[in-house]
Amino acid sequence: MKTIGVVAKELGISVETIRFYERKGLIEQPIKPANGYRVYSRNTIKRLKFILRAKTLGFTLSEILSLLNLSHNCKEVESIGLQKLALIRQKINDLKKLETVISDLTDTCQTNQNSDVCPIINSLSKD
Repeated sequence: MKTIGVVAKELGISVETIRFYERKGLIEQPIKPANGYRVYSRNTIKRLKFILRAKTLGFTLSEILSLLNLSHNCKEVESIGLQKLALIRQKINDLKKLETVISDLTDTCQTNQNSDVCPIINSLSKD
C-alpha cells in the first residue's frame, strides 16, 4: 500500500498520469481516509504496470481498457492483438514506401550538378 507520489516515482510516471488513468476508468481511485492520504493497493499498482507495458507495445488507452475488461476471454484478447498486429504491419509497409521515396530523393541530390537547384525542394514544391 503506497501513496500516489510513491507509486508515480517507482513507475517513472507523474502523479497527473495516475489521476488521468483514474478519470479514464483504467484504475480505481482509492477512498480517501480520514488522514487524507489515499493509498494504492498491490492490485492497482499491478494494473498500472500492465497499462504501461501495453502502452509500450502501442496499444491505445481504449484498447488497454478492453484488454483489462477481457482478461479472462483469450479469444477476444487475441482478436484485439491481431487487429493491432495488422495495423503495425500496415505502418511498416507505409514506412518502407516512405523510405523508398526519401531514398530516391536523396539519391537525386547526390547526382545533382547544380547546387542552386535542390531536387528535394523542387519535389516538395510541386503543385
